[in-house]
Amino acid sequence: MRNDKENLIVHLTFEFSLEIIKFSEELRSLYKFEMSSQVFRSGTSIGANIREAQNAESKADFVHKFKISAKEADELEYWLGLCKESEFYPNPNEELIEDLKTIIKIISKIISSSKRR
Repeated sequence: MRNDKENLIVHLTFEFSLEIIKFSEELRSLYKFEMSSQVFRSGTSIGANIREAQNAESKADFVHKFKISAKEADELEYWLGLCKESEFYPNPNEELIEDLKTIIKIISKIISSSKRR
């Protein structure tokens, strides 16, 4: 099922993961190890599952991997929200939050359109 042509969501989530790494390292430098781990894990997992979906064995497997990505994106939104609202954590930049919202919308669209085919 893999297609090696340019893939927008794969590219977006890879670039997003690089930004997540930067933010998680910022948290780590402030000794916020638990939050750093949560942000790193859920944030990089989005793209990893989407990349894995490119080699799906079936349409159902493809949709399943994207649903896992959607769950990880929701979890990351929670952790970033805690950072934003807590006085004890640095705020994630608005671009990071907006990029996450864009990725969530694209993932949702891919899931819904894949189910219809």
